[in-house]
Amino acid sequence: MGEEKKTLKDMYDSQMKQFFEFVESMKKSLGVPMFPDMKSGRAQYLDQREITLKFIISIENIKDFFNALAEGKLLATKCENCNEIYFPPQRDCPKCKASGLGWIELSREGELVTFTQINVKPYSFSHYDDYIVGIVRLPEGVNVTAWIREKDPTKLKPGMKMRLEIVKREPEDYYTYEWVPVS
Repeated sequence: MGEEKKTLKDMYDSQMKQFFEFVESMKKSLGVPMFPDMKSGRAQYLDQREITLKFIISIENIKDFFNALAEGKLLATKCENCNEIYFPPQRDCPKCKASGLGWIELSREGELVTFTQINVKPYSFSHYDDYIVGIVRLPEGVNVTAWIREKDPTKLKPGMKMRLEIVKREPEDYYTYEWVPVS
């Protein structure tokens, strides 16, 4: 069978291991975790503490949004007072300060405003291949940012029609949404 294909995360971990070994050798030599920046040569300092973050955020006021995703719907909030629509949903209207906004279901098709390909990913997304993120304007007047299900950015053009699909993202196994070009 041979050698298994290395994932981006494996390559990142290997590079980070080499980097930390280099910094450790510099620390032993200098007495502090200081090293030269690879591009500028300027002195850098590596904090020796590691931080792992996981967020717990209350979604009580917008839990209907997440429940609707599981039902295949994309919701926004609408202010009954000034008719402003908010996506992502909000509990309170920043425009007129009203509370307890109502829910509306958003259209599933819109027009691509802009996009970018993500090649340098945060560590928590390093297990994914490069991906494209786009902003699509819906007929309701709101912009929705999401991944675009397309590998080739040359096939995308601002102004093209996009369709929103609710998907279960793996390996995390949770519902989210993606844009799909309309042929």
